[in-house]
This record gives sequence, structure tokens and C-alpha cells, in this order.
Amino acid sequence: MSAGMAELGEWSNFYVIVGSAAGALIGLQFVVIALIAERPVLRAAEAGAAFATPTIVHFGAVMLLSALVSAPWHGIGALAALLGCTGFGGVAYTIIVARRMRVQTVYRPQLEDWLLHVLVPLAAYATLAAAGLAVSSHLQGALFTVAAAAMLLLFTGIHNAWDAVTYHLFVREGEERGAERRRAETPAEGDPK
Repeated sequence: MSAGMAELGEWSNFYVIVGSAAGALIGLQFVVIALIAERPVLRAAEAGAAFATPTIVHFGAVMLLSALVSAPWHGIGALAALLGCTGFGGVAYTIIVARRMRVQTVYRPQLEDWLLHVLVPLAAYATLAAAGLAVSSHLQGALFTVAAAAMLLLFTGIHNAWDAVTYHLFVREGEERGAERRRAETPAEGDPK
């Protein structure tokens, strides 16, 4: 048991870095959401539940994993159970996200969206669940698997956050400018043009 606890200690720097990155990215997401919330055309709760909220959840899951693996455990059993529960919870949440993506009407998801909002997170959470089941018997391999799942969630969140910001800045901004231009070019009723 003490060898397992020592092995957990060897991961502390990794999880300090990964957890801090996830926390900082959550903060940046809040700033971006606050900045674009002022634009009425961008308000769409169903799209936010399908695309923005999952990114925060993935970053939060990375922070949770960092806390779990860095905690001063006296035995490996509780950690294994919590990792497994986190993985299974993430799988269930990703299924909910897939449903939300399918039913929302604000944006038509492309293949890339299905891959990076559903399939990759689903794989990361399923891997995490499997690692939780394997921690007790294969600690070293399970810890590398947990680290891989954390990195996959972190990079997926980074991609999805970047994708959302660029969509709002370039696509929606272009649509707004085009609509304004068309309104300016269209004569008003009663205008002699």
C-alpha cells in the first residue's frame, strides 16, 4: 500500500500543472461568455447547453482529477471508486450533451463538432472509468491512463473553447454585418428609391 501512495506522489507536479491550466481556462471562458453575452443575437440557451457548458464541465473534470490524484490518500480504494464514478458520470453527461446537440436548432453540428463534443469526451470518460476499475490491480498503468484522459479532456476543452470563440467572432459577426448592410441597402417603406 505505501508503494502505491508513493507512486501517487510522483504525479503531483503533473496534476498541479494540468489542474492549474484547467482552472485558468475556466476563468477565461467566463470572461469570454460575459463579453459576448451583451450581444443579443448570440443569446441561445439551448446552444450554450450543448456547446459552452460541456467545455466548462470538461475543464472542471480535469480540476477534479487533479485534486483526486493529489489528495493525501491513506489507501487506494477510495481513489479508485472516485475515479470510476467520475468516468461513469462523464459518460452519462456526454450522452446528455449528444442529445442536446441533436435537438438544439441554433447551429447545425458538423462532423468535427460530433467528434470533439461527443466522441472524444466519451472516449476520455470511458477510459477514466476503466482506469478507476484498474487502479487497485494495475496502479502504474491506471495512473498513466488517468493522465491521458485528463489531457484528452483538457485539449478537447481548449479546442472547443477556441472553436466557440472563433465562431462567435467571425461567423456570427460576419452574419451581423451582412444583415446590417442589407438593411442599409434596402429602401424603407415609403422611400422613393
